[in-house]
Amino acid sequence: MATDSWALAVDEQEAAAESVSAVVKTNANEEKTDEEEKEDRAAQSLLNKLIRSNLVDNTNQVEVLQRDPNSPLYSVKSFEELRLKPQLLQGVYAMGFNRPSKIQENALPLMLAEPSQNLIAQSQSGTGKTAAFVLAMLSQVEPANRYPQCLCLSPTYELALQTGKVIEQMGKFYPELKLAYAVRGNKLERGQKISEQIVIGTPGTVLDWCSKLKFIDPKKIKVFVLDEADVMIATQGHQDQSIRIQRMLPRNCQMLLFSATFEDSVWKFAQKVVPDPNIIKLKREEETLDTIKQYYVLCSNRDEKFQALCNLYGAITIAQAMIFCHTRKTASWLAAELSKEGHQVALLSGEMMVEQRAAVIERFRKGKEKVLVTTNVCARGIDVEQVSVVINFDLPVDKDGNPDNETYLHRIGRTGRFGKRGLAVNMVDSKHSMSILSRIQEHFNKKIERLDTDDLDEIEKIAN
Repeated sequence: MATDSWALAVDEQEAAAESVSAVVKTNANEEKTDEEEKEDRAAQSLLNKLIRSNLVDNTNQVEVLQRDPNSPLYSVKSFEELRLKPQLLQGVYAMGFNRPSKIQENALPLMLAEPSQNLIAQSQSGTGKTAAFVLAMLSQVEPANRYPQCLCLSPTYELALQTGKVIEQMGKFYPELKLAYAVRGNKLERGQKISEQIVIGTPGTVLDWCSKLKFIDPKKIKVFVLDEADVMIATQGHQDQSIRIQRMLPRNCQMLLFSATFEDSVWKFAQKVVPDPNIIKLKREEETLDTIKQYYVLCSNRDEKFQALCNLYGAITIAQAMIFCHTRKTASWLAAELSKEGHQVALLSGEMMVEQRAAVIERFRKGKEKVLVTTNVCARGIDVEQVSVVINFDLPVDKDGNPDNETYLHRIGRTGRFGKRGLAVNMVDSKHSMSILSRIQEHFNKKIERLDTDDLDEIEKIAN
């Protein structure tokens, strides 16, 4: 797999405009604008890509809804069953994939079927989703045809680069295949046609290349991939641009859309850009709550919460713990107080650059710090096998002050991973907090029991 030298000669200043690893700004009361929400999501997605050294052993079951229910449903247990070109199989193995992940088992037969089939798939970071659609693109390319045949949209410059790396790795034994980056700063002469068979880029630049500048003939595109759709649609402009690009493509073009979440807004968007799709959904994570014991501790104020935390820490053996706070200010205060008590503490929050966050998580994963204090920025997708306790120093609420059930699930889901038992402790410091906890309990239909952290016997009981 080769990349033309101009393709990566990106003008740094212009690329910075699409950068999400820039500091994420939040205003004084920490409520986010839509644009900041998009930056947070994009930063989280990039972070997950940076910290993945291998595939997550996902506990979710995969549900496949076929466009044609009479078509035989099949999955694969090995890459050989897919009858890939030898140079692609070599690329797959060189990347360390020995057998398909759960999402790959189900998605690859659909993506590689003849005639081609459209797909909407839900897949969290680390499940091998990027490798799956990259394999689908590389399998469809005719190397002798020197024009774009596969088009992949990413919401940001950095995410486009991360996908590009996977394309280059997987295609490294296929030197005839070339890749171009349609991102801000890649300046071509007007009227020039590009000869790379695969183009990856951000919606605005790709739209310009297809319509205004005519570097790409959209009628020759065979595979159209829309990655990170939930991040994409957080920017209204990206949503419109993606739909305009899709409308230029031929009817028989294969459409593949991926998203980590399937909120209503994502569904509506997906249905606009992917006609007659097969659908792969992850069944909900709630089953993992069965392996997590949940408790709450009544406190009067922040200092009492901190004392309860110290009592808990002194009484049970904790491999590693994650502590979630509502604001960066509380997280910084708590990390400092725990350090004074002699704990090895790491702090993670939204104003850190993505690369800095990745380094903090890597240290925590290696056990260099035993406690990770963080805001919601870290709730999703970070799997550290040794985490045995999750503490909600503040309960998760949305911007209107209502319980944020999804975030609660993601937070406490950081323990009880990989089939192990876990412990979640919620700090409750007011009538309002108690009401939020009751509503969370009702939502998940799981009892959250009271814990007295002044009673050492009771704490030891929960640890066994």
